[in-house]
Amino acid sequence: MSMEMTAWNALYNSKHTYQDQHPFDVATVRRIYRFAHRHHRKLVAFLLLSSVLAALTVATPLLAGRVVNAIVRGDAAGTVLWLAGIIALIAVTEAGVGVLARWLSARVGEGLILDLRTAVYDHVQRMPVAFFTRTRTGALVSRLNNDVIGAQRAFSSTLSEVFGNLVTLLLTLVVMINLSWQITLIALALLPVFVLPARKMGARLARLERERANHNAMMSTQMTERFSAPGATLVKLFGRPREESAAFAQRADRVRDIGVRTAMVQEVFFTALTLVAALALAVVYGLGGFYALRGSLEPGAVVSLALLLTRLYAPLTALASARVEVMSALVSFQRVFEVLDLKPLIEEKEDAEELPEGPVSIEFDDVRFSYPSADKVSLASLEEVATLDTRGGEEVLHGISFRAEPGQMVALVGSSGAGKSTLAALAPRLYDVDSGAVRLGGKDVRDVSAAGLRRTLGMVTQDGHLFHDTIRANLLLPRPEATDDELWAALRRARLDGLVASLPDGLDTLVGERGYRLSGGERQRLTIARLLLAQPCVVLLDEATAHLDSTSEAAVQEALGEALEGRTSLVIAHRLSTVRAADLILVMEEGRIVEQGTHAELLARGGRYEELHRTQFSEGEGGKGEPSPVALA
Repeated sequence: MSMEMTAWNALYNSKHTYQDQHPFDVATVRRIYRFAHRHHRKLVAFLLLSSVLAALTVATPLLAGRVVNAIVRGDAAGTVLWLAGIIALIAVTEAGVGVLARWLSARVGEGLILDLRTAVYDHVQRMPVAFFTRTRTGALVSRLNNDVIGAQRAFSSTLSEVFGNLVTLLLTLVVMINLSWQITLIALALLPVFVLPARKMGARLARLERERANHNAMMSTQMTERFSAPGATLVKLFGRPREESAAFAQRADRVRDIGVRTAMVQEVFFTALTLVAALALAVVYGLGGFYALRGSLEPGAVVSLALLLTRLYAPLTALASARVEVMSALVSFQRVFEVLDLKPLIEEKEDAEELPEGPVSIEFDDVRFSYPSADKVSLASLEEVATLDTRGGEEVLHGISFRAEPGQMVALVGSSGAGKSTLAALAPRLYDVDSGAVRLGGKDVRDVSAAGLRRTLGMVTQDGHLFHDTIRANLLLPRPEATDDELWAALRRARLDGLVASLPDGLDTLVGERGYRLSGGERQRLTIARLLLAQPCVVLLDEATAHLDSTSEAAVQEALGEALEGRTSLVIAHRLSTVRAADLILVMEEGRIVEQGTHAELLARGGRYEELHRTQFSEGEGGKGEPSPVALA
């Protein structure tokens, strides 16, 4: 490595590893060791090869000095050619060992990335819905990308550099002192001139890099929000294009200024350190030449010392910032372990039971529930706040009890915030009850296997979420083995086959991010088709027809009636006309069931249900009425 390249590496390492100092955590190191133990054989082989590379690095300058001595002494040409051949052999060996070491480093580093990402991804999938409602998606993705890669550098880069540089430094010092301890001391005396500016400039450049990263992040956020389908629509409806453009341009202008300033600081620093490197070489050649002319040092030793000088400064400058690099890697590991240490609130028992085939009952027995506080399900760093919100724990469901027999339909109606959707979320274990029990077929859902629960229970939510994938992939989510005929049958029953058939790519049509290439009603019908394909024994419909027009609603209600026949169902509806045929209607207010009965019974009773019915429907057309503009949430 040349002196100029050494100067550049010193600046780069100082800039990119500079951050606030963190205490050395022995517990984290032990945990890292346990995590990386599966790669220990490759790690040992990699460290051995790094030692060989360090030895080969020092050997070449010594042989180059011998070549010079042979020429000065007038030795036979064969001696020079023999030494040159050894140098060539060392170069070939060094290249081969370097490639093998890099392969081992890549295997260990990429293997660690695989292990960490898989561990975090699998762990996050087990987290409750409350975790995702609080966590910023970008912060969580950053743990899977930036922090995992930062942790991986501890093995693929930091460990190898520290070990290799340490071996190289020791060997180089031994050889240089043996050649000339005076020149070696002078070389070491120049080290502070080489290292200290790198650390100072690195810290300065790190601050500029952080500011530029913050501005880039804000621009990225602005573009992400404004360039999504709903964001672009909002800006066109209510946005101020000139102000939006001015705000974006202001940040972009600051990024440009930081870029120019960073380039100039780097150039000045690089030029200064290159000058220092040239002066150091001048000292070696001048003082070494003086000793050589006096006969106290061989000419070849001068050449060897000059070549070894870069082998001395490169590891010294790297080791000078090694602690910061190690701390940076430890912080990355700690941030990954933070996520892994979050305890999932929903756990599957080891001896979990399976549910029987066919229709099953669903029962809520004195269910009480409160949403968990943030400190139980989230991290301040993932929410990007200084401290977590400690609010929570207030009971929102108060002693809910009812039972739907196999094949029955139970409807939940009530005002917004009454607890209907919360109640429905307890059946598939999106949350667990605080007390009481939710039972399917007489078995507590907490005792049932997750696979059995998913196979038995299906749910259609109000938002009708779809992945940015094809219609086929979104339909196959519950049943990957389904045939095309089964897919078309489900689409036909959801009254969506005509639309899909008219699309150029048919089932292979991309639906776009969150399904925004489809209308709201089309998205909802596609999620209903997915439910029909899954054929669960228990069906939960949470405002499943909320986004449909009257014509589509009637068609889908007909399809749902066919799909729900013989199955147990729990239906949340804001249109009372859709639940008239329910076997049991539950009216909820403030987390309690205030009324229950059939449609006719509740109307005759003249209570809250009758009030909701009267508010929602007009009195015309023979008492049948039509939906008014006022609708229940």
